[in-house]
Amino acid sequence: MESTEIDIEYQRRVDAMSIREKIERTAAMLAWTRQQMASRIRQQSPELTDEQLKWHVALKLYESEPAVATMIQGRLIHVSS
Repeated sequence: MESTEIDIEYQRRVDAMSIREKIERTAAMLAWTRQQMASRIRQQSPELTDEQLKWHVALKLYESEPAVATMIQGRLIHVSS
């Protein structure tokens, strides 16, 4: 697959970032992703408490890792509503 002008410019800018900038950018993207997931879950289940919502977001993030998802589900059971 041939790189586009946009791909090349994006890679140039990423390569110019320091490691700290790359980590900050990654952390910001993860925070944004969690916020978007929480918003979707809140729309579907407005009755959830903030604590329950936090664990539902975690469950969604780790649903492809069965061992972690099982631990999260166990914690979610104990969260008061």
